[in-house]
Amino acid sequence: MEKELEEYRRHLELRNFSPSTITVLYYLVRRYMAFCAARGSNPSEARDEDLMEYLAELRAQNMRPVCIRKTFSGISGYFKWLQRQNKIVQNPIPAMQEVYLREYKPDNRPRQIISIRDAARMISATMRVRDRAILYLLFTTGIRRNELVTLDVEDVDFEKMEVHLKPTAKRSNKTVFLTPECARTIKKWLKVREGMRTKSPALFISSKNLRLSPSGVDVKVAEAGERVGLHDPKSLRLEDKFTPHCCRHWLVTHLLRAGMRREYVKWLRGDVMKEAIDIYFHIDPEDVRKEYLAYVPQLGV
Repeated sequence: MEKELEEYRRHLELRNFSPSTITVLYYLVRRYMAFCAARGSNPSEARDEDLMEYLAELRAQNMRPVCIRKTFSGISGYFKWLQRQNKIVQNPIPAMQEVYLREYKPDNRPRQIISIRDAARMISATMRVRDRAILYLLFTTGIRRNELVTLDVEDVDFEKMEVHLKPTAKRSNKTVFLTPECARTIKKWLKVREGMRTKSPALFISSKNLRLSPSGVDVKVAEAGERVGLHDPKSLRLEDKFTPHCCRHWLVTHLLRAGMRREYVKWLRGDVMKEAIDIYFHIDPEDVRKEYLAYVPQLGV
């Protein structure tokens, strides 16, 4: 088991996943293997009864549905690797996900879309420079929370005013642009970060000098929203919450309202161009940069 796990880790490294992503995927597979070993099963055989029992155990632990889905998605990557190695005939996870892990939810769940002034208020009310830099980056680039936490210091190019993102299945482009005010705030954070003498390459680190976790970002964004009355931690309604993903909705909404071309907004979001005509329509990143800088909301904080 240990040898196969190390081979799988090497596979993830060659795929150029970030260290934090590799750690999570490795842990998910290792935990499933330990479960199978306790049952006397071979993890590579992936019997339906093992998968069902593992699902039942996770639910018995009151694990959130989103975490369960992520767990089985992580295990699915391991089985895909086994399939490529000709060690199994078929990956059993997709069929199981379709029946037992399908998420039934409306596509248009309400999200809180705040004004430009309210976004500026959130940043102004945030005193810690690291957290201000996080908010600026989320608001002005629209990157996802996980894309933010996997950023390293070397991914920020102040000369080109760009941020280079780690490859993910959800993103078609790997570059987003910096506004001058966002760049200034990140530089201020980097000066503070230097004094922390961390060995982590991460752009954003915790008080323990380790890479900031996704849940850590959730907390800081929620706190910023709560300070100005935009986040209600006691409410069960999504529209009363302010999450990192709200920043992504905020940017797209205000860029489109300002008149930015829809195809350029899609490029910034990293959307996959699915229409046939898009195959022949090649977007110049420099054109996107110019239009982005012309239309991106100025927070002025």
